[in-house]
Amino acid sequence: MNSTPESNVKEIALVHGGFVDGSGWEEVYKILKKDGYHVSIVQNPTISLADDVAVTKRVLETQSGPVILVGHSYGGAVISEAGNDPKVAGLVYVAAFALDNGESVSSLIKDPPPGAPVPPILPPQDGYLFLDKAKFASSFAADVDAEKAAFMADSQVPWGLDALNGAASEAAWRTRPSWYLVATDDKMIPPAAQRFMSKRAGSKVVEVAGSHAIYVSQPNAVATLIKSAAIGVAKKPVRSAAFAAPEMASVAAR
Repeated sequence: MNSTPESNVKEIALVHGGFVDGSGWEEVYKILKKDGYHVSIVQNPTISLADDVAVTKRVLETQSGPVILVGHSYGGAVISEAGNDPKVAGLVYVAAFALDNGESVSSLIKDPPPGAPVPPILPPQDGYLFLDKAKFASSFAADVDAEKAAFMADSQVPWGLDALNGAASEAAWRTRPSWYLVATDDKMIPPAAQRFMSKRAGSKVVEVAGSHAIYVSQPNAVATLIKSAAIGVAKKPVRSAAFAAPEMASVAAR
């Protein structure tokens, strides 16, 4: 029998990142559904940030109550903007970009510190980015089953430069409680950068040993944090937008 969520927040929306689609959320989806949550998966096209925010908001419109909005990787940029929707009760970042006002993914990754892993992103093709298939598993999905990681590499979704360069106008974490899962073996977004962004956002943080694709490799850990957010939103006050001053320095350098 499905368990009943210990919160009146029963709506969850999951937003994927660049190079992948929403199918990677399947196991997280199954766990949350089994535990009594209503779960939607946003299939954002990753062509531009504005379009992806619009797609996410269309999904939010279908929800029957307050929503926990979850983003992985570039999906964090999407929820940082779409999370201002009045239906959003809380945000969960999973190895994700928690943009501040005026920031874009490109501005955060432009100055990586010496020694930081460099994602194997190929030169743009007609305004879109891909990862080198031969290096996809080691950089993105090192702890994912080899066959599945190979499928992910071969089924990549083009990531548009307009998505990479899209800037947040009003960071939702300034007025919404947030949670953050740091993937400590991430080779796409340095763990130090994840820690900086989560601290800046005032997020409740958990750290889990895993790759960038931790939502695929460790769905139980991800689902547990999402459920904690659904329960915790009732205990966290909405913060003032003046919570913190914008910081435009490169996150990757922190």
